[in-house]
Amino acid sequence: METQKVRQELARRLRQERPVSWEGLPDISLYMDQVISYLPRQLIESAKDDRLTSAMVNNYSKEGVLPRADGKKYGRTHLAYLTAVCALKQVLSVREMKTLLAAGSGGDGEAFYLRFREVLDTALLETADKLEGGDEQEDLAPLALELALLSYAAKLACQHLLEQLPEPDVHPEKGKRKAP
Repeated sequence: METQKVRQELARRLRQERPVSWEGLPDISLYMDQVISYLPRQLIESAKDDRLTSAMVNNYSKEGVLPRADGKKYGRTHLAYLTAVCALKQVLSVREMKTLLAAGSGGDGEAFYLRFREVLDTALLETADKLEGGDEQEDLAPLALELALLSYAAKLACQHLLEQLPEPDVHPEKGKRKAP
């Protein structure tokens, strides 16, 4: 595909593809294998080898990034947090995600997910706008540099802000987040 078509297709996806609303999340609890097959549909994938695995979900739960499963099932709150984790793991460490999710959710998974979707929508639209400017091969390297440096600056700012947030409350004996 020529450069312009590739950029247009990515810009289209950035403008149109979004995680489902809270109400659109399954209203029945899912088993791990169902969660693993459901989540790739929630975000625009960057690489096939970067997919969520059951070991990753178990680790995020063990580390207190997301609540433990209810038995062996995962509900809407789990899916909402895991959707956010799949996006955030591209730029944040597990510890940083734990801090952000604990401070950003206040124990309300639905409110957090609504805010996550709003911020993601803005970021994707701004990036789509940048992709639609220019269509020559010569524009690729300068645009890639701009996007990389915007990511760098945003990551620095994010890490600084996360350092200002309190450490999440954790039950020392279980590594579970305390219920609010």
